[in-house]
Amino acid sequence: MKRRCLLAFSALALTAASGAVMAQGYPNKVVKLQIPFAPGGTTDIIGRVMADPLGKALGQVVIVENKAGGGGVIGATETARAQPDGYSLGMATVSTTAANPAINPKIPYNPLTDFTPIINIAATPNIIAVHPSFPARNYKEFVAELKKNPGKYSFASSGTGSIAHLQMELYKNLSGTFITHIPYRGSGPALNDTVAGQVLIIFDNLPSTLPFVQQKRLIPIVVAAPQRLAVLPDVPTFKEVGLEPVNRMAYYGLVGPKGLPQEVVDKVNAGVKKALEDPAVRKRIEDTGSLIVANTPEQFAAQIKAEFDVYKKVVETSKLKLE
Repeated sequence: MKRRCLLAFSALALTAASGAVMAQGYPNKVVKLQIPFAPGGTTDIIGRVMADPLGKALGQVVIVENKAGGGGVIGATETARAQPDGYSLGMATVSTTAANPAINPKIPYNPLTDFTPIINIAATPNIIAVHPSFPARNYKEFVAELKKNPGKYSFASSGTGSIAHLQMELYKNLSGTFITHIPYRGSGPALNDTVAGQVLIIFDNLPSTLPFVQQKRLIPIVVAAPQRLAVLPDVPTFKEVGLEPVNRMAYYGLVGPKGLPQEVVDKVNAGVKKALEDPAVRKRIEDTGSLIVANTPEQFAAQIKAEFDVYKKVVETSKLKLE
């Protein structure tokens, strides 16, 4: 028995030592960055903007691989199941690490224990916007119309369990309003129907909605952001209208599978921060409507847990289920 324990201890020590040696030489081959959504969205844009400068900072090529499906779950699952050696990293969003896991009990990973948070690269404001035919042009008129006509209106989102869906449910709970949810398979179809007037309200990520707002094809009502945005100076934040808990932005960060060596985490975190020192890289991200964050692994882990806890409570309070 004693010999068996000694052998087991030796094996663990050897594994730890081997991992430390691998981490010290990291990276010595191509690094894969998994994007859990299709090309063209904000997650994909930020991931691709970061890949080349991050590769230069690490001294190795970083290739982007899109693995869409299941609202980001398929790609996120692949990242969670990868070898914890730093050669398979993933982009993490609120949808993949908080909103979707909060509503879907069948997701094959635990967002709090099956990933190693590395860094939150950037955060993006979210927005409620309406079709021009909606009888409101500002937040005061908007909420008054909803309360006067409970159940009359519907809102479009990028899908059941998405951040847009659960954030609007949180808004409904706190504002005492009732709006019917119309889920779509992505922001694109949801926006198309809202712009066409098929649905009159949308809760969406700012980068996708902003062009339609600028073209006056949608009317901005309220945004989730730390302060008023330069591109929408007349639009209040949720905090300003007394609903600070809804004032939550979407994050776009890097994670690895659980058990990622600390040396790897530190190198990738430092590599992202070095890449973000380039004004051109920062501008490309900020042009999407995003704000640079670049925090510590510990801070990002705390953000993920906070978002998951918020949306888990929303699901329980509203008794939400996958449709």
